[in-house]
Amino acid sequence: MQTATHFDREHCVRAVQSKDARFDGWFYTAVLTTRIYCRPSCPVVPPKPGNMTFYPSAAACQQAGFRACKRCRPDTSPGSPEWNQRADLVARAMRLITDGVVDREGVPGLAARLGYSTRQVERQLLAELGAGPLALARAQRAQTARLLIETTPLPMAEIAFAAGFSSIRAFNDTVREVFALSPSELRRRVPAGRAAGETTPGTLSLRLPFRAPLNPDNLFGHLAATAVPGVEEWRDGAYRRTLRLPYGHGIAALAPRPDHIACRLTLSDLRDLAVAISRCRRMLDLDADPVAVDDRLRTDPLLAPLVDKAPGRRVPRTVDEAEFAVRAVLGQQVSTAAARTHAGRLVTAHGTPVDDPEGGLTHLFPSPQALAALNPETLAMPRTRRATFTTLVGQLADGTLHLGVESDWAEARARLLALPGFGPWTVDV
Repeated sequence: MQTATHFDREHCVRAVQSKDARFDGWFYTAVLTTRIYCRPSCPVVPPKPGNMTFYPSAAACQQAGFRACKRCRPDTSPGSPEWNQRADLVARAMRLITDGVVDREGVPGLAARLGYSTRQVERQLLAELGAGPLALARAQRAQTARLLIETTPLPMAEIAFAAGFSSIRAFNDTVREVFALSPSELRRRVPAGRAAGETTPGTLSLRLPFRAPLNPDNLFGHLAATAVPGVEEWRDGAYRRTLRLPYGHGIAALAPRPDHIACRLTLSDLRDLAVAISRCRRMLDLDADPVAVDDRLRTDPLLAPLVDKAPGRRVPRTVDEAEFAVRAVLGQQVSTAAARTHAGRLVTAHGTPVDDPEGGLTHLFPSPQALAALNPETLAMPRTRRATFTTLVGQLADGTLHLGVESDWAEARARLLALPGFGPWTVDV
């Protein structure tokens, strides 16, 4: 048995017996008699404690020969908040795996990005999560395949390669092993009203789960107030934005619902599905543990009334760390409206055009390479800020500065503070 990270057995058993949804994604319950694994909040009658064993990841359950429960669908649980909080090797590796690096670059590519050997990465992931990078990536491919099977009318062969499988056989074997159903059987289980899925090529509608509570006014209000024209907009009750993705581009429309975020993705290449979902979740901070956050904030007598009035606040993040850094510089010592105007001009002049038949989005935010190539004299900003801007985009473009999900945050912060014009306000924004 692999004991679930951070929790002893008694703690896990109590969470399962009380069907506590707060622990979904923190650990998984495997039932020895049925060989099924579940989320802690599974609605079925809990098994006897003696028949329970616990794992820190779905991949570890799958490697041990357990199959996903058809009732609680543990593969759709929110992710562990640990991976967005920590900066150690395991957390950085998990962020990269979720971002699809193993599928695109293999385990050697993952290790190279982390600055460790493949053996070191494998050993640490096995020690903490009970599964290595290949198994973790395989679990993600299975989840992506299930999404495509249940929400699109695509042929199974197209789904297999869009989900990242190297062959139809690997796709069929993995789906059957993880879900105890063939791909065709999975599709037949979809309710009749949902069976057809989206009919627009490259467009998918899905639900992004989160741990309750969630304060949508705080989260989406910030995103709408800071939206860059052409890249982001608030339209028809949804926050919409363009996405620069590994294989192409996309548009995400995200709307708050009582128990999930309604997500509509339009992708130029379906191989980007898992990455697009991961980045949207990270931007909305959906893997946070809001109960723990609120409990901590309530220890401050000034914050406690605010927390009680509006629990479940999230910290809006970004889908592109380089873009976020550039926008932080554009926002130095100016109003939010002025920062949006500056960013909008850059987008119009240097962004990549995209087609958006459903709204007013026009461009991808300019890449660091495009911004590094522009004439700095054309920037309508003070000379010192112009120097800060050109230094930042130059280092992002040539790889001197890395701000991706694999970054060690303390190291990245120190590197930013060493740049001219970067103080704590800009770095911590």
